[in-house]
Amino acid sequence: MPTDARCLVEADETSATVRLSGVLEPIAADRVRDALLARLTDRPGPIVVDVALLRSTGDTAARLLAEVRRTVADWPAADLLVLDPAGTVTGAGATGLPVYPTADEATAALARTPMAALLAADLAPVVGAARHAREMVADGCARWGVPELAEPAAIAVTEMVNNVVAHARTAMTVRLAPRNSSLHVAVRDHSPRQPAYAGLAPLTSTGGRGLLLIDTVARRWGSTPVPGGKVVWCVLHAEDEAARQG
Repeated sequence: MPTDARCLVEADETSATVRLSGVLEPIAADRVRDALLARLTDRPGPIVVDVALLRSTGDTAARLLAEVRRTVADWPAADLLVLDPAGTVTGAGATGLPVYPTADEATAALARTPMAALLAADLAPVVGAARHAREMVADGCARWGVPELAEPAAIAVTEMVNNVVAHARTAMTVRLAPRNSSLHVAVRDHSPRQPAYAGLAPLTSTGGRGLLLIDTVARRWGSTPVPGGKVVWCVLHAEDEAARQG
């Protein structure tokens, strides 16, 4: 993972722990942010960031960790927890961060965000990829008790996957997970090219309607640059679909 001369980022591949050590100064924040996003992108699920051996300039650590947590808030089954026995993560920037003073408490909190409710598939950028993604959506919506989201989620994931096939032309990872009565969907590819949404397409347009469809069925959606590509995500709510049907 990326490192700075004074701040080391170490990922434990056998667990969900990422350790920060050394001195974190503002100049290193972007590198550390990218390292944490890479970890959250490449391996699904929440992570525990251990800052026991970290020293931070001002509230740099707090602001950085809070920013990363906000960035992944709508990704499927993603979150960031902080193990901070020395009280390193302080200040206004720490507001809303889940900070735990002991490893046992951090581990217990991690266990309350189970990974069982997650579906993922690695797909090639070929014709038929969207069909596999739709099948995964139908399976997930049925098992998680949100069948009303199967159709709008299928619309969204079809457009997300087809955008990769048509434009990014790289391998992709599709992930989805429930959260209360919502469904979170994400497609990660390996192209830095960001999708461009310009609102309603002209009636004479023969394309460019994919993002409009996502915007129509999802309450929120976005595209996040990550090391080696991007994550396009969306969030669908059961009550929104009920209101549309009503």
